[in-house]
Amino acid sequence: MNPVIEVRHLIKHFPLAGNFWGRQRAVLRAVDDVSLAIRPGETLGLVGESGSGKSTVGNCILRLVEPDRGEIYCQGQAVHSLKGNDLRRIRRRMQMVFQDPQSSLDPRMTVQTIVGYPLKLQRLAASSTEVAERVEHILTEVGLGREHLDRYPHEFSGGQRQRIGIARALITEPAFIIFDEPTSALDVSVQAQILNLIKTLQHRHGYAYLFISHDLTVVRHISHRVAVMYLGIFVESAAKGDLFEQPAHPYTRALLASAPKPNPDIRQELAVIAGDPPSPVHLPSGCRFHPRCPEAMPICRQKAPKTKNIGGDRADKLHRVCCHLY
Repeated sequence: MNPVIEVRHLIKHFPLAGNFWGRQRAVLRAVDDVSLAIRPGETLGLVGESGSGKSTVGNCILRLVEPDRGEIYCQGQAVHSLKGNDLRRIRRRMQMVFQDPQSSLDPRMTVQTIVGYPLKLQRLAASSTEVAERVEHILTEVGLGREHLDRYPHEFSGGQRQRIGIARALITEPAFIIFDEPTSALDVSVQAQILNLIKTLQHRHGYAYLFISHDLTVVRHISHRVAVMYLGIFVESAAKGDLFEQPAHPYTRALLASAPKPNPDIRQELAVIAGDPPSPVHLPSGCRFHPRCPEAMPICRQKAPKTKNIGGDRADKLHRVCCHLY
């Protein structure tokens, strides 16, 4: 099955302010040679600490942020080379649901206008009657009704606002959706409702998802495959079961050990990852994780490791790790 979305060697560096003479002082390496592929009906979970580059990957895929280098394909079409109207048209197939449902919705617009606006922008409806019908249908899909059409975002709860955001993303009938921490601003009980809704919609329509989160419990619940990101690179990627049951990279093992288990009957001693992440402006030599790694070797300080496949013979089963231990 061909991927809905494919990214090859994506790079995004942010130049920092220059000195008194106008010379560039340094570069922030937000994303450094990232590749991924997501197939229909599949969810790739992207995890890592804050500042690892997760959201920048999503923004570059949609070209909300222009990548420096790399190739991006949506259903075989080269997104990275599109401009103007061609780029606008392909965005109907690629949508995003944002972290904060309140700030991502215009408080001056009604739900009818918010959800229907993409149809007008993309010229996907022949009349205002068709827009109204499609808006009502998609609201029903996300668990809202006709009585919500003329209300404003402040009249809804956080979970309902996120449902509106999901409806807005779905109205153009996309093939690929990025969820950027979509439940982190919600209560735990509401999180479960939104996650179940996301899974139901994928099962019904076959959407491909990139699900960005720092919550390993959420990622384990919703993902088919998981990629672990650290300082701009993927240090490990594997099928969900392999990664959670047999983590290979020391950073992945440390993340899993530091995450609480959802079992109140077990007394838990959570591990702490030593130190703070190095600055993406001044990266350490060799392996980027070696200053915090309990298994660091002399070669880790001298040479950056290459990514290797340590298991699996199918594209959706590959277990890839970037570490000198393998």
